[in-house]
Amino acid sequence: MPQRASALAPFRHATFRALWTATLASNLGGLIQAVGAGWLMTTISDSDDMVALVQAATTLPIMIFSLAAGALADNFDRRNIMLAAQILMMLVSAVLAVFAISGMLSPWLLLAFTFFIGCGTALHNPSWQASMGDLVPREHLPGAVTLNSMSYNLMRSVGPAVGGMIVALAGAAFAFALNALSYIALIRALWLWKPQRPARTLPREAFGSAISAGLRYIAMSPNLLKVLFRGFLFGLAAVAVLALLPLVARDLVQGGAFTYGIMLGCFGAGAIGGAMLNARVRENWRNETIVRAAFTGFAISAVLLALSRDLWISCLVLLPAGACWVMTLSLFNVTVQLSTPRWVVGRALALYQTATFGGMAAGSWLWGLTAEAHGADQALIVSGAVLLGGALIGLRFALPEFDKLNLDPLDRFNEPELKLDLSSRSGPIMVMVDYEIAQADIPAFLTAMALRRRIRIRDGARQWALLRDLENPRVWTESYHVATWVEYVRHHQRRTFADAVVSDQLLALHRGKESPRVHRMIERQTVPIRDDTPLKVHEPLP
Repeated sequence: MPQRASALAPFRHATFRALWTATLASNLGGLIQAVGAGWLMTTISDSDDMVALVQAATTLPIMIFSLAAGALADNFDRRNIMLAAQILMMLVSAVLAVFAISGMLSPWLLLAFTFFIGCGTALHNPSWQASMGDLVPREHLPGAVTLNSMSYNLMRSVGPAVGGMIVALAGAAFAFALNALSYIALIRALWLWKPQRPARTLPREAFGSAISAGLRYIAMSPNLLKVLFRGFLFGLAAVAVLALLPLVARDLVQGGAFTYGIMLGCFGAGAIGGAMLNARVRENWRNETIVRAAFTGFAISAVLLALSRDLWISCLVLLPAGACWVMTLSLFNVTVQLSTPRWVVGRALALYQTATFGGMAAGSWLWGLTAEAHGADQALIVSGAVLLGGALIGLRFALPEFDKLNLDPLDRFNEPELKLDLSSRSGPIMVMVDYEIAQADIPAFLTAMALRRRIRIRDGARQWALLRDLENPRVWTESYHVATWVEYVRHHQRRTFADAVVSDQLLALHRGKESPRVHRMIERQTVPIRDDTPLKVHEPLP
């Protein structure tokens, strides 16, 4: 039995260690800013809905822009993207501090600044998450993802309390200024990082095509669709605790900014405990069992938080909530990373974040409206019921186990020598592959072809079809189109070792004396000369 990798194994890699450490400072500043924004909103607005919208303003940009950021992460230098995102957030935070010091902040202006900081997060996250596979080997990837979560939650355990103290003693403007300074360490670490850039043999995908390819890959990957769906449900319901916590601190336990910081700190401390237990829990429980338990545990915590009027009881209730939060989200993240090849991992993670943070943004607004109408305690109870429903949905949409497939590039494809002088944009290209299949092997052949169809379409093929020769029924032809010759080459470069299993099955079923024949053709339209001549007005149509 292979030895389980230590949860701290990613720290053996110097670059990961340096970036992770710098991220601590950035996360601390971000949490101090979040406490300042959340509490400042309670003082400049008397609307519960506006308080909950602070959380929505943070998560909404991630829902809107993550897919575009994922396409950038898969096609451009991730280090440069992260540098741009960190510099953007530093500048916005500095301007926010200036506005707060001058007393010019209104509720909507505060939401706007929070939204722009969220835009920087949306730009940064896909590149950072996709870089895990560049910083550590595959066997250390689950640990790296968990340590990322722990980095945030380690600061969540102390940052909110520190933020609450800063806001109570020096005001929200000082918290915003500290956040602006907190980005410097990570900007420096990213500047010093010199990642190896793989040589590109093909031009970058066009931006629109890259987004379409990411959407297509997810749509043709049933396991990833389950992760996105469950991530959306969890974000929608579980965010009620974080979105309404300022109201819980103010109205249910009768506290102030420091109380709010302590409660957030307890949530973060529970998350750290969950991160430390993550590897052992995954070793002993199936993924779906962990997710159902986390949904259920968070639901119980939400209901108990709604019923409690004592600070210390509420803090104890927040500990398991934090553990369930980090276990669920890190499990979703690892599942996406281990089920996706490197060429599209940024877009897959972006779509996962779009689903999860989209749920959080919608949930922040929904629970804010519910709290406005019925109180924060009733909103928390309803969110607990939704979480229990999310656990039951697992009976129908169970989370898959970690994919053990080898998703490294296959690199078997050799570009054929062509007799025509094509440019990379020449097309459309039609491909036909002929097989000879014995009658007894047809069921197995059709089963393999169903998998082949999904792989082809997932990797960019269009108009896929399977044909059978009427005059020679032993001959079956697979046909599909790609837009251009460069897309045909890109299509084959996306094949992984896992995909080769299906190819090998088809080759084993082929009964021809030679390998299956591949026809590569470029489509051309012939037009009669008379159709090139405009019709005269008086000429009748034929």
